[in-house]
Amino acid sequence: MTRITILDGHPDPGAERFVHALAQVYEQSASAAGHEVQRITVAELDFPVLRSQAQWQDGPVPADIERAQAAIRWAEHLVILYPLWLGDMPALLKAFLEQVARPSFAFRYKDHGLPEKLLRGRSARVIVTMGMPGLFYRLVYRAHSLKSLERNILAFTGVSPVRHSIIGAVENAGRRERWLAHIRKLGQRAI
Repeated sequence: MTRITILDGHPDPGAERFVHALAQVYEQSASAAGHEVQRITVAELDFPVLRSQAQWQDGPVPADIERAQAAIRWAEHLVILYPLWLGDMPALLKAFLEQVARPSFAFRYKDHGLPEKLLRGRSARVIVTMGMPGLFYRLVYRAHSLKSLERNILAFTGVSPVRHSIIGAVENAGRRERWLAHIRKLGQRAI
């Protein structure tokens, strides 16, 4: 049994969003397989955008962010889902990650050397959806947003290994059904 926290990063709370369907399928299949699951839907949270380093380091942590940090701390495996917007993750998800990944939660500065990684012992699956073909995103854009998240946030805080699923051409109903079936299997296996 694995403790899983799902971060649904679509900024639109509308139930028709494919990212929400993917998060739901992963959650349901993981729960049915006996894994413990918590889900954070970023679109439903209330938190401000950080505007200074001082706010990030020493500012008060909003209640929704404290609950998200507790769910991440509890988890052994993280599942992060988001749509690709303008070649990157949506601004609301980025603002959420900036709020969550504060010093003393995600990492700790030391007097010398690199910061201590406080999220070690957790694995992750990142699921990115987009209108363009996934192969085009990989080859032409070199999966820039995904690599940035993996390197600059997850690896920096100690999350490893990180696996990913790039879901392109999401408007195609047949492809959606195949991807839902695939994500269902990933949820059963907690990967």
